[in-house]
Amino acid sequence: MLKRKTIGQIFSHLLLIFFSALFALPLFWLVSTSLKPNSEIFIFPPRWIPSEVFWGHYRTAIEFIPFFRYLFNTLYICAFSVLGSVISCSLVAYGFARIDWPERNALFMVLIATMMIPFAVTMIPMFIIFNRFRWINTFRPLIVPTYFAPAFYVFLLRQFFMTIPFELSDAARIDGASEFYIYLRIILPLARPALAVVALFQFIGSWNDFLGPLIYLRSTEKYTLALGLQQFRSALLTEWGGLMAASTLVTLPIIILFFFTQRTFIQGISLTGLKG
Repeated sequence: MLKRKTIGQIFSHLLLIFFSALFALPLFWLVSTSLKPNSEIFIFPPRWIPSEVFWGHYRTAIEFIPFFRYLFNTLYICAFSVLGSVISCSLVAYGFARIDWPERNALFMVLIATMMIPFAVTMIPMFIIFNRFRWINTFRPLIVPTYFAPAFYVFLLRQFFMTIPFELSDAARIDGASEFYIYLRIILPLARPALAVVALFQFIGSWNDFLGPLIYLRSTEKYTLALGLQQFRSALLTEWGGLMAASTLVTLPIIILFFFTQRTFIQGISLTGLKG
């Protein structure tokens, strides 16, 4: 039995290593191409490791577009979007999970049903609304909607809040604590893993968002990094080396962020949804 268990573990680890390498292959090719001279990018058969490390593409990536300006715009949108999602979704999820009121579950089902509406259906009405608000060519259409509790994050936080013992809230109410005090001082500190998951999801979504900035931003000085990558391609020429280097610089922060938050992220995902 011990030998069979050991063989099974070895096989499982080999399988995980194989699929991990398979998924990491495009990232390795991206970094490798960003370090190749132009003469080696399209050679056949392809060369996985460059014969010499060429850092010039990274200088091109920074100088071809106002990289640091686009980086500031992207971080600005990400920061306020994360703040809006965490605040609004935690409040709404607390109301659905911890406060008993009539037709609570029915309204929650309506909220969840909105997740089935694709963005293509709401894209034009939202553009018309934001245009009447005179918000086009500003960051507001990319930030303000996160302050209205996206349904997916509300679902995640509600499921987590329901796993917290209700006796804690009852004891606080007996001591005279208000609902907001219970939410702020008891529930939120216990829900840090789930809040971290929401923050990470929203950050990645805002960081990688291309369609939203493409629709609402018109001035090039307000572009994000996702739109900046598009400028490396034109009708006649594509600066492949600079594009690969810029893509590497854009991908690197997400990898570093996940590396430092993976334990909290996995804990939040595993604990969410244990109670319905």
